[in-house]
Amino acid sequence: VQLQASGGGLVQAGGSLRLSCAASGGTFGRLTMGWFRQAPGKEREFVAAIRWSGHTYYANSAEGRFTVSRDNAKNTAFLQMNSLKPEDTAVYYCAADPNIILSSLRIPSLYKYWGQGTQVTVSS
Repeated sequence: VQLQASGGGLVQAGGSLRLSCAASGGTFGRLTMGWFRQAPGKEREFVAAIRWSGHTYYANSAEGRFTVSRDNAKNTAFLQMNSLKPEDTAVYYCAADPNIILSSLRIPSLYKYWGQGTQVTVSS
């Protein structure tokens, strides 16, 4: 499975961005899709995930501001980010795995496939 993340950019605080993650080479409908981010000098952290069933999961920092979704017909996952804050500045990565269990959704090392990352910069 190959993942291609896009949609990052520079936005002012309070603004919005929509990230996309296009998948190819696998059965997209069976994949759990995860979004992670990594700020300079920090570890990669969980942002959100969506299971093949459509169930969604969020980090506390994303709850209420971010929405993860998927379009199985287009083999694409999305992360809609609203009310962005400077502390959301990071490289955002999408990840996918066909077998990850619920208790492991927030652990980046347990995802099998990764995209290349897209930079999100939020100015104050």
